[in-house]
Amino acid sequence: MCFAPDATPPPLPSGAQPIPGEDLRLTSTDGTSYLAYQAKAASPTGSAVVILPDVRGLFGFYKNLASYFAAAGIDAIAIDYFARTAPDDNRAGEFDPWPHVRQTTTPTVRADIAAAKAHISELPHVTSVFPVGFCFGGGHAFALAAAGMGFAGVVGLYGRPYANSQDSPSAIEVTDQMDCPLQGFFGGADAGIPVDLVGEFDDVLTDSKVPHEIKIYDGAPHSYFDRSSAEWDDICQDTWTRMLNFISTNTAA
Repeated sequence: MCFAPDATPPPLPSGAQPIPGEDLRLTSTDGTSYLAYQAKAASPTGSAVVILPDVRGLFGFYKNLASYFAAAGIDAIAIDYFARTAPDDNRAGEFDPWPHVRQTTTPTVRADIAAAKAHISELPHVTSVFPVGFCFGGGHAFALAAAGMGFAGVVGLYGRPYANSQDSPSAIEVTDQMDCPLQGFFGGADAGIPVDLVGEFDDVLTDSKVPHEIKIYDGAPHSYFDRSSAEWDDICQDTWTRMLNFISTNTAA
């Protein structure tokens, strides 16, 4: 599991307080009704993000993260993945995501992402939308750069650039099809995503001429982006700063 059920995101570098959002239900292209959480920016910048959670799906960490993005002037919507297989929307506590993760498919995940993107794009001030994914969601975010879905850029935190799904090519296999900038963050001590493979991903992106930034934090573990991980406060702040700058730089006027 990436984050503990009671984990919370690190604060913004600006110190801005999170803006509360609300639960809502979206309808995917296959008719599935699924849970999402939206937080609207009080001072919008034109940027919006679709937050793609880790393997647990939509729980408090990602709702709070959406509220922090809103505080930074970025409209945010976080989605769940498991409406087709789970009996309810509860992803806290003893919820076991793995039976549901194994039943996800790239087409259904992308259908849910597309519905969220369409929903948040209806806000009149939104000009550019970015997926921001973590772990399982990070791998999907990287591959979305080649999905032709009209994203302004993609951001992944400790997402696998390879073998994220068995039913579609991984991100490292489709760099020649990527049509937007990519930003990736990785922990140097993440045994599940070795740094040599991250380096290979970086090289392939360069060879494919994809505008990108890959940042590896020496010694950091998987899921370092957590307020309770005081040891990693500085790199969490650096991640926020780089991520917000990437989104700002790639947002259309």
